[in-house]
Amino acid sequence: MKYLLIVGDGMADYPVPELGNKTPLQIAHKPNIDAIAAKGKNGLIKNVPDGLNPGSETAILSLLGYDPKRYCTGRGPLEAPARGINLGKTDAAFRCNLITENDGKILDYSAGHITTGEAEPLIAAIKAFLEKTGEVEFFSGLDYRHFLILRNEPNSHKIKCTPPHDAIGLPILEILPMANSKKAEKAAVKLKQLILDSKKILESHPVNIKRVEVGKRPANMIWPWGGGPKPSMPLFKRKYGLKAAVISAVDLVKGIGAHAGMEVLNVPGATGLHNTNYEGKADYALKALESNDLVFVHVEAPDEAGHIKDPKLKVKTIEDLDQRLVGRILNGLHESCAIAVLPDHPTPITVGTHTMDPVPFAISSPFIVSDGVQKFDEFSAKNGKYGLVTKESLMDLLVAAGRT
Repeated sequence: MKYLLIVGDGMADYPVPELGNKTPLQIAHKPNIDAIAAKGKNGLIKNVPDGLNPGSETAILSLLGYDPKRYCTGRGPLEAPARGINLGKTDAAFRCNLITENDGKILDYSAGHITTGEAEPLIAAIKAFLEKTGEVEFFSGLDYRHFLILRNEPNSHKIKCTPPHDAIGLPILEILPMANSKKAEKAAVKLKQLILDSKKILESHPVNIKRVEVGKRPANMIWPWGGGPKPSMPLFKRKYGLKAAVISAVDLVKGIGAHAGMEVLNVPGATGLHNTNYEGKADYALKALESNDLVFVHVEAPDEAGHIKDPKLKVKTIEDLDQRLVGRILNGLHESCAIAVLPDHPTPITVGTHTMDPVPFAISSPFIVSDGVQKFDEFSAKNGKYGLVTKESLMDLLVAAGRT
C-alpha cells in the first residue's frame, strides 16, 4: 500500500461576501478533490492545539503526528535545514522577512512578493554591513523569506518576535523584539538594532530604487521572527514504518521533512505562489511513490491568496491544485494508494491571516467505504463519518486507513 498526503496550505476559509457568502472551497470547481471526498470518509480536524499560534509550523507538525508543543522550537530552526544551514546546540535561527516599512509602520510582510533574484543582492548587502562581529549571519532563501542566525544564543526562545503578516499597519517601534527574560535581553537588543540598521542599508539600494520607479513596493527593512534552537525530532520512518518524501516550495515544509528524515525533493519552477509548477509537483510525486511508501505534497498558493485577501485568486489556486496537480496524480496512479487531502489551517479572506478553526479533510483508500459526503468543503465535512477530530493526528488516520 502506498500513501499520498496532499495539503493545500490555508485552503479553508469563512463565507466571503464577494463569493455570495460561500467559501472558496464551495465555489471552486474541483472534481478530483470532490471525488476523493465522495469515495472516502470525511471530517473536520483540529491541527492547532489550544494555546498555540495557528501558524503552518504548528499545523504541519501536528498533522504529521509530531507534538508542536514539544517540537516547534521556532519557525527559523524548522526551516534552516532546507537551506543547508547548520545549527549548533547554542545557536538560534530566525526567519528573516524582507518587508516594506512606510511611515514607521509595516506596510507589506513580503515587500510586494519580491522575487528571489531581486532579494539576493539585498541580502548580500545586509551581510556585508551587518555581519561584522561573527555573532550574526544571514542566509538567502526564497523570495521574501530569508534567515538570520544568532550564534551562541541559547536563550533565543525567550525573545518575543511578532510575525510580520500579523502586524500589517502596526507601528514598528511598538512591536520590535522584546526579551521575556533577563538572559535574553542582550540578544533582543541586537535584533532591534539590526532591524533599524537594515533600513539605512536597503532603502537606497539600486534594487529598491528601481522597484519604486516602476511602482513596486521596496524591500526596505528586515524583520526577524520565529526564532529558536534546533529541534530534536524522531524519524518519520521510526514512527510509522514508512519511507517518506516531501515536495514543497516552502522552506518550512522542506525543513520539517528534513528534520523527520524524509527525502526532500526540489521541483523546478515550484515558487510557493499561484504561478507554481503544479504539473511538475504531480510528476515528481508519482516518481517518488516508486521508491517511497508515502509522499507528502504541499502547495502554498491558497495561503498566499488568503493573506492578500484576494477571493478570486484563492478560488483559482484551489482549481489549479485540483486540476493540474491532484487530477494529474490520480490519472498516473497504477497501484493501491490511501490518499488524504486537507488544508493545514484556515487563512480566511476576511481576516488575512491564519486562524485556529478545524479544517475539512478527506481520506480515501481501498479499505474505506464512502460516508456519503459528495463535496470537499468546510460545511460538507461536518457530515462526514470522522466527525470532529481533536486527539488523533491526520497521519494516524491516514496510516490506519491503509492498513484496515
